Amino acid sequence: MKRYTINKLIAGIANFLSTVLSPLLMPTYGVFLTLWVSILCLLPYGTRVSVLLVCMGITCILPLIFLSVLRHFRLVKDLHVNDRKERLIPYLFATLCSAVAAYYLYYCHSPQWFIMFMVGTAVTELVMALVNLKWKISAHMAGIGGIVALVYQLHAQGLSAFDLFWLLCIVVMIAGLLGSARLVLRRHDSWQVLAGVVVGFLCVSLTMRLFG
Repeated sequence: MKRYTINKLIAGIANFLSTVLSPLLMPTYGVFLTLWVSILCLLPYGTRVSVLLVCMGITCILPLIFLSVLRHFRLVKDLHVNDRKERLIPYLFATLCSAVAAYYLYYCHSPQWFIMFMVGTAVTELVMALVNLKWKISAHMAGIGGIVALVYQLHAQGLSAFDLFWLLCIVVMIAGLLGSARLVLRRHDSWQVLAGVVVGFLCVSLTMRLFG
């Protein structure tokens, strides 16, 4: 009985982490971090909140509505899209949304490196869409990998408002916890978790470094 309770608690924590660190929320978290810990934190509070809300609407709310429509027409079984064969259309739509968000940041005269973070997010989603045609890859880990890359690039390129070393350590630990959660829930194996974080990190990091 005690072992069952512990296992249930671990599963509950894993589900909680998977929910609050959903791939749909990762671009929003990235925009929030950029606007509050980078040199852009000097912008007026209202401006930062407006940009955050618009990006959240484009990269989170719109894909969620789209997924709900797909579920209504039974094109996907659930909003988590655990079936690899159902992921192509949602991933391509997410790619389009991230590209639109990147254009919005460009329209707002955002710094090139900020725009490239969102472009890197779109590239990540496109790569996942293609890889998932043959092999299931962790979208959760790709998302957190992109966040790790963002914080690393802000720190490495001197774009932060303060020292981000400890924040980087925290984000890396969160990535580890999320990877463990996906394994506990048996949504992915170790290679799929590792591939996800590598894809997310490389796509965002290289895009920001080479074009930002």
